Amino acid sequence: MVNIISCCRIHKNTLLKNGELIWELAATPLDDFLLQLYEKLEINYPKFYKMDRLCKLGFLGSEVLLSDQKKSNPPESTSVILSNHHASLDTDIRYWESTKKAASPSLFVYTLPNIVAGEICIRNGFKGESNFFVTPEFDPEWMTDYVEQILSSETMESCLAGWVDVLHDHAEVFLYLAGKSRSGMGVHSAENIRTLYHGRTYTKP
Repeated sequence: MVNIISCCRIHKNTLLKNGELIWELAATPLDDFLLQLYEKLEINYPKFYKMDRLCKLGFLGSEVLLSDQKKSNPPESTSVILSNHHASLDTDIRYWESTKKAASPSLFVYTLPNIVAGEICIRNGFKGESNFFVTPEFDPEWMTDYVEQILSSETMESCLAGWVDVLHDHAEVFLYLAGKSRSGMGVHSAENIRTLYHGRTYTKP
């Protein structure tokens, strides 16, 4: 049986893990929010500063998601499957603007959306499938079916999956970790994934 082990969400300058508010920084520009979240999490990974927004969002979400799971997840048997709506458009726009003066190589390297999945795999040593898909919106049915296919392999034990999207000031991350025969937040199903995705946006009382 495949279960949902944990999940996290970054949206509207808030960070939630397993439905609980962990951190909030209201009225802060996205770039400042990402930097302060990185510092709050006390991560030592200098490559973070070179990443584009999409990679920073996916990286920070994965760090939160895996913070208490790294020792129990064999890296050679973990896959990463991500999706979003805007692909790498946020960086594509900034790169296009840079070409008006001098094209930025540091931006060009991030003009593919699958780079974020690669960054997560490099950071954690994951050796399973790594893939990124562009869809109109987060699709729990499709994602559930795809992850189930991956975990049907005897060599795969867990999969980090979800949604990482950014364009201008809009940013949204929903990541979850699915694994075989482990306790957690419930059975890995489209219904449960949809509930977690829609039920965790933090609203001030």
